[in-house]
Amino acid sequence: MGVSEQSPLIGGSNGHRDDHEELHRHLSLFDLVCIGVGATVGSGVFVLIGLIAHTSAGPAVFLSWGIAGIAALASGLCYAELGGRFPEAGSSYLYAKETMGELASVIAAACLTLEYTGSASAVARSWGDKVVEYIRSRNSESFLISILDPGLGINPCAFVVSLGSVLLLLEGVKESKSVTNFFSSLNVSLVMFMAVMSIILAKKENLTPLIPPEFGAAGILRGATSSFFGYIGFDEICCVSGEAKNPSKNVPRAIILTLIIVTSLYISASLGLAGMVPYEEISETSGFPNGFRYVGHGWAADITAVGELAVLPLVVLVTIMAQPRLCYAMSVDGLLPQIFTEMDSSGNLREGTRIAGIVMVTIATLVPFSYLDDLISSGILLAFTMTDVSVILVRQASPTDVSCYPLKNKVVAFNILSFVTGFLLRSFYSHDATARWVQILTIFSCVGTLFIGYKIQTHCNWSRNQQSIGLFLTPFVPVLPLIGCFVNLYLIAQLELSGLLAIIGYVGLFVGFYFYHVQRRANNRSETERMLSMH
Repeated sequence: MGVSEQSPLIGGSNGHRDDHEELHRHLSLFDLVCIGVGATVGSGVFVLIGLIAHTSAGPAVFLSWGIAGIAALASGLCYAELGGRFPEAGSSYLYAKETMGELASVIAAACLTLEYTGSASAVARSWGDKVVEYIRSRNSESFLISILDPGLGINPCAFVVSLGSVLLLLEGVKESKSVTNFFSSLNVSLVMFMAVMSIILAKKENLTPLIPPEFGAAGILRGATSSFFGYIGFDEICCVSGEAKNPSKNVPRAIILTLIIVTSLYISASLGLAGMVPYEEISETSGFPNGFRYVGHGWAADITAVGELAVLPLVVLVTIMAQPRLCYAMSVDGLLPQIFTEMDSSGNLREGTRIAGIVMVTIATLVPFSYLDDLISSGILLAFTMTDVSVILVRQASPTDVSCYPLKNKVVAFNILSFVTGFLLRSFYSHDATARWVQILTIFSCVGTLFIGYKIQTHCNWSRNQQSIGLFLTPFVPVLPLIGCFVNLYLIAQLELSGLLAIIGYVGLFVGFYFYHVQRRANNRSETERMLSMH
């Protein structure tokens, strides 16, 4: 499962990709940043800031977002390097294929499908729920409520917004990017309005004490754990890199700029909300609208509430945009039917968009958001981990050196220990923290994780080879990717058991599909050879 000898480490993937029509390169740096910001800024600022301030960190909520931003940067810099090395559609799927082989790429594709189709469905569903809540708050007797909330788990508003996003994408990314750019700019403007207004209305006494004694430093770290999910989405830039202009430079720049913009918005908005409203009074579900009403600025609350409804559809549009590109990459590699590579005269993946859209619209309309949450989160974090590992493997100075062969085993051991450590550390937030056996196991697990990380660091020569000249390179390899792996797996370990079982079952289905595909491919090859031998 090391780096394939047939797979170049610079500039693309296997040669049979050349047999297919290439995607048109038309996305500028600004377009890529708009896609990254549009896919990332959503529930993080509208929901998570208030929730974390009220339940975990108090006025120090901005520190939680800062810590999470640094953690997200660890994986973000890995995506930046690989996005420049492999400037084609596929994101983590492509990186896993080039460094770990076909089976790993199928697992990555399963996780990315959760991030793209699953997240788009969940956001559409959430938007539909918010529309109903907004109408109910204005007029609980409105006849619209019975239409928009008919029961039986059906969400007509989610159907409308998801269908609208698909229809817009069917016009092509070239046509929809103007809409994406406009709403991304509107999204940033709305968050800046919320941040500036709340900072103007802030009172010093609301920030004292900065770290409430009932939360402490542990609360800030718990808040950082929740905050990390607000950074998910920037990696979609990599999945559309096959349509980016000058991708080896613009893709890394777009990822880094996206993380800088998003982190700045989150920190300023969280600082403003905590300063405007005492943390005990901050709403867990509607922090800014309720916060503005708390200080007597109902007009600002209305702008925020309506603005949220206006910009969340952008997340649906940008998120589902990536799924046809993933299917295209898999189809080019022979893992999906050729229909996913078909383009119209303008270079649009109409059939792939239509199929992905049907799945997304169905899930958004019929499946409640609560059933998707942990499954999607674990899938995305697993994809992040595979990208971090890909950087470690691709940066071996001498990947064919016999001394480097055990590296993969050490990376696997590090990831397993990282998950176990995260699961044990979880006990320190519960009543089991005083159990001596938990403390002992946690110490051994932490020491083991650090030891394996040290062995990976000293295992190979991590020099920057000549092939990397002109590319963006992740700094501090392998330390930074290992930090990214640990953070991702720690977060997975914090999810509910049902979510962990769901991701295992879900990935298992894709692995089963892969082995069925391999067996069928082998049977077809044998049949072809038999027919040829008869002639």
